Amino acid sequence: MNQRLVGKTVKSLREQRGLTIVQLAEKSGLSHQTVRNLEYGRFAPAVETLESLARALGVELGALISPARARA
Repeated sequence: MNQRLVGKTVKSLREQRGLTIVQLAEKSGLSHQTVRNLEYGRFAPAVETLESLARALGVELGALISPARARA
């Protein structure tokens, strides 16, 4: 899993939904620092973190890992 690619995908999906980092953090139950650092590719997220973000963004987990799935 390419952590920078995952971060870019999360940011893109968040922006498409008109959410701020703080709003996505609240919806996902994560801290805004975690969301921000993930978007910048500063760490490889755990599967549980990705699952929380996927639920909050209304996408399947695979959409965060594969940008082609996020666009479909």
